[in-house]
Formats: sequence, C-alpha cells, structure tokens
Amino acid sequence: VLHLENITVSLTRQYECTFATYPYGTKAAKIQHTVKAEEERHYLKKLWLKQTLEIPCLEDETSENLSTYLLKWLVDENGWKGKLVTKEPSCPAVYRNSSMLYGQKVLLGLNNTLKVFPTKITDDGRVFSCHMLYHPERVQKSSTTVRVFGK
Repeated sequence: VLHLENITVSLTRQYECTFATYPYGTKAAKIQHTVKAEEERHYLKKLWLKQTLEIPCLEDETSENLSTYLLKWLVDENGWKGKLVTKEPSCPAVYRNSSMLYGQKVLLGLNNTLKVFPTKITDDGRVFSCHMLYHPERVQKSSTTVRVFGK
C-alpha cells in the first residue's frame, strides 16, 4: 500500500511497485495517479443600490496571468446557473444572454473584472463566480456573494 499525505498537483505521475516473489521472481505493477486541483475562494461584496458592481476574477492574480487562460463568469441565483461571459486567450469576450441580466448591463472590464450596472435590489444574495482553466485538470474559482443596501 502506498500512503500519500499533503497531496499536491506535483504528485501527479506514474507510480511503480516492484517486489520479489519466490519462486516466480520479480513482479511489478504500475498505476497512473492524477491529482486534480480545483481551488476556490469565497468573497462577500457589499454595495449600495444603483452602484456599479465590480468583482475581480481572482484577487491575487495579475491581468498578465489571466490573459493566457480560458475564463468564464457565471451567476448563480436560487439554483439557476447562467453563463455571463466567456473569454478565451487572445480572443474578444463572448457575452451570453445579450450581455443583459434583468435589464442590467454586464461587461468584462480591466483585469477580467466583471462589471454589472446599475445594482438592483434583486442582486442581493446573488453569487457570481469566475472560473479560470489554466490546465486541463486545474481550475481556479472565486465566488462572490453580493449584498445590496438601500438608503
């Protein structure tokens, strides 16, 4: 039995077990072990009614890092998940639902920031998530729950 601790993506590889048997000699078995990495960060964004909602995709990443990967912005509202924007490397952003969300304008800003305006009371509790695929088996996600306040 092979027991691995503190699993990271770097442990993705082929492992081989070799053992000696009597009277049959050496036996070997190989297994391919793949570690899929999916990191997710959760944020809370508070803002006033009728403001522009701006959500960075990944707070710790620079635009240079994000520009070379597939990027998707989704919205989750009461179990309904809708794709808002998709951005492939070296291509313009593709907007879904005519870039409108219940009468609001949705844009992809600098550093792949999602912009939704104007903020409505119906945005309260919505969860916007950004998915960045930087390897076929590696995805970074951030989700932001929105809280909208009125005066």
